[in-house]
Amino acid sequence: MTHWTLAARAAKMNPSVIREILKVTERPGIISFAGGLPSPQTFPVAEFEAACAKVLKDDPAGALQYAASEGYGPLREMVAENLGKQSAAAGMPWKVDPAQVLITTGSQQGLDLVAKILIDAGSKVLVESPTYLGAVMAFMPMEPNVVSVASDDNGVEIEDLRAKSDGARFLYVLPNFQNPTGRTMSEARRAALSAEAARSGLPLMEDNPYGDLWFDQAPAAPLTARNPEGGIYLGSFSKVLAPGLRMGFMVAPKAVYPKLLQAKQAADLHSPGFNQRMIFEVMQNGFLDRHVPTIRALYKAQRDAMLQALAQHFPATSNPDDTLTWNTPAGGMFLWARLPKGMNAVDLLPHAVDKGVAFVPGAPFYADHGDTRTMRLSFVTPSVEEIHRGVAALAAAIHAQRS
Repeated sequence: MTHWTLAARAAKMNPSVIREILKVTERPGIISFAGGLPSPQTFPVAEFEAACAKVLKDDPAGALQYAASEGYGPLREMVAENLGKQSAAAGMPWKVDPAQVLITTGSQQGLDLVAKILIDAGSKVLVESPTYLGAVMAFMPMEPNVVSVASDDNGVEIEDLRAKSDGARFLYVLPNFQNPTGRTMSEARRAALSAEAARSGLPLMEDNPYGDLWFDQAPAAPLTARNPEGGIYLGSFSKVLAPGLRMGFMVAPKAVYPKLLQAKQAADLHSPGFNQRMIFEVMQNGFLDRHVPTIRALYKAQRDAMLQALAQHFPATSNPDDTLTWNTPAGGMFLWARLPKGMNAVDLLPHAVDKGVAFVPGAPFYADHGDTRTMRLSFVTPSVEEIHRGVAALAAAIHAQRS
C-alpha cells in the first residue's frame, strides 16, 4: 500500500469554515444571503462576446501562447493609469508605474504570493477584527502568528495597533466596504493609520476589491497612495466585470516586486493571456465609467430593500441586546448584523434554512475570539422581492428560537 506523507504545512490547509457551513444551504428554493457572489445581471456578456472575437481575429497567436509573467503590457498600463486617475480624483495624487503592476489570477492569488514571500513560521501578521476569511486561509500554510487588531465602525483602532505592531511583518486591511462587515475606514482613521505605519515602519497590505461599488460618494484615496513604498495594493476585476475570468492585480514597491514575480512564476507562470486581452478590450474607451454606475444603482436598490425589510421586522428597542441590530454600508456587497443577546448564529443557521433563508455566521471571520452573535448578509444576488421574503423568514427563525 502506498504511504503518502504530507508536509507539515498541509495540516494548516483547512477547508473554508464558511463553505462547510453553507453545505446545509444547498437545498432548492433557499433564498441565500450567504454567498459573496456578484449579481449575474452585472456581467457584460455582449461586450465580452465582441472582445473575444476581436482578440482571436487580431492576435490569436499572442492570446493563446505563453506570455510574460508580469502580465499583458497594455493592461498593466491601463491599471496604472486608472489607479492614478482615481487617486487624484480623491485628492491624493499617486503616479503608479506600470512596471510595478503585477497581473494575478484573481486577487486571491495576490494574497497567496504575499504570504509566500513575507511570512516565516511564527511571523506576526496583523489583521482587522473581523477580517476576510480567504486572506487568513492564504496566510495559514506559512504558519504565521495571526493577531487581531481591535476595530470599530471607522476601521482599525490606532492605539491597539500601536500596542501590537512591534515585529509584525504587515497589517492586512480592507478600507472600503469591507468583507465581511461592509464598513468603510474614515478619512481621519486612514490618515492616522498611514502616519502610524510610516512612524513604525509597518508595511500595509491594502485589499480593495469593492472600492468601485460606492453608492453615494466615492471612498477616500487608497492608503497605498499616501506611502507607495510602504504598501502593497491588491485589486480585482471580479466585482466590476466577471469573477469567472479570475483576473486581479497588485501594485508592489520595488523592494518586493521581484520576489512576488518569482513566486508568481513558480505558481502558474502567468495569468491567462487570453483573459487579460479580453479584459483590456472590454475596458477600452472608458467602458467602466459607463458600466459600473449601473452596478452601483442595482446594489444600492437591493441594499435599501434589505434595510427596509430589517427595519420592518426588527423595530428598534431601548436595549440593542433585545433585538437584531445592523449597520448601513455605504457601498459594496455586505451588511453586518448582530443577534439578540444569548443567541448563536451557527446554531440559528439550520433553523433559518428550514424557514427558507441562508446567511453566513460571523464568528469564522475573526482570527481570534469570534463574536458568535454576528452574521454577514449579502444583498446583491437576491431580487428585491426575494430580499423581503428572506428577511421575513429570518425574522421568523429568530423569533422561534427566542420563544
